[in-house]
Amino acid sequence: MNLHKLTKIAAIIVAVLSIIFLGLLMANSDAEDNSWISPLIYISYAIFAACVVVVLVFVLKNLFTHKEDLKRTLISVGLFLGVVLISYIFADSSDVKANGIVYTGATSKWVSAGLNAFYLLAVVAVGAMVWTGFNKIKK
Repeated sequence: MNLHKLTKIAAIIVAVLSIIFLGLLMANSDAEDNSWISPLIYISYAIFAACVVVVLVFVLKNLFTHKEDLKRTLISVGLFLGVVLISYIFADSSDVKANGIVYTGATSKWVSAGLNAFYLLAVVAVGAMVWTGFNKIKK
């Protein structure tokens, strides 16, 4: 049995179990719903973790079998980490008071770094789209 058939069967099993659990959840009253929700959340966490592990295994397997893809991936990850580092260096670390809560400089710095990284990556994305458009018009 090949991998495609196995993933199809696994997807069908997960779909059937989801439909059964949804039906059981909708059939109960509100008081009984609370007893169902917590175990279902843990089941969803387990399924999510299993999906992440499977994806990571196959991505890493594919990367290590194709060395040129590994090089490009490492360059991309390095550039992204560079953007995060630059954003963190230029982030503001002053204390902030909001809704009666004082946020420390470290928290403020990480939030500011995240916003700076988002803005920088958004500018790069828009620039890439404009550059691609100009190249298509030129041809």
